[in-house]
Amino acid sequence: MAESGRGIRTILLGPPGAGKGTTAPKLVSEHEICHLSTGDMLREEIASGSKLGQEVKTVISEGRLVSDEIVCEMIKNNLSKPACQRGFVLDGFPRTVGQADKLNFMLKENGTPLDSVVEFKIDDAVLVERICGRLVHKPSGRSYHTKFAPPKIPMKDDVTGEPLMRRSDDNEESLKVRLSAYHAQTSPLAAYYGERNVHCPVNADMPAKDVFSAVQACFANKKN
Repeated sequence: MAESGRGIRTILLGPPGAGKGTTAPKLVSEHEICHLSTGDMLREEIASGSKLGQEVKTVISEGRLVSDEIVCEMIKNNLSKPACQRGFVLDGFPRTVGQADKLNFMLKENGTPLDSVVEFKIDDAVLVERICGRLVHKPSGRSYHTKFAPPKIPMKDDVTGEPLMRRSDDNEESLKVRLSAYHAQTSPLAAYYGERNVHCPVNADMPAKDVFSAVQACFANKKN
């Protein structure tokens, strides 16, 4: 088991519904690090009204994809914040080997190289039931499931009592498309990070507490 409270710098890698969204907030609390979610960073940057935020808003409003360079710049900007001084957990980026190259270059230049990349391994067949019952508390990122991890009060967050939501793409048809893209573009990152000796595979088809213990074990022998 990793030392409680020790900072880490990691990426959570895995298909949609594998459990990354459940694990990330626990890692943030346990290790006192920040959670860098690509979608959240884009929204926050736009809301800030910064020059970069205005650029992102223009790109998105025109229906274009935000460039890898912009995403890396946002990550670098966030790493300078106090909440990220002890480390970070990153999900949603990188999705391709090309993005991983750009991220590695930026992190090394920043003096914050990765010490681990946790891959959540799970069969596609298991994910359909998981995805279609998933519930999310949007402000905090806390995840629930109607069957496997239901909230104490239906459709209410356990901590705040605020409403839970379903993602619009949490259905079987969308999942098949997302899984196809994941296997084609993102799965190769396991080998990529394996060559760099930071890859740690975890069986994600276990109860959440067992998955978290396995993830923690990935950090046991890592240095800050």
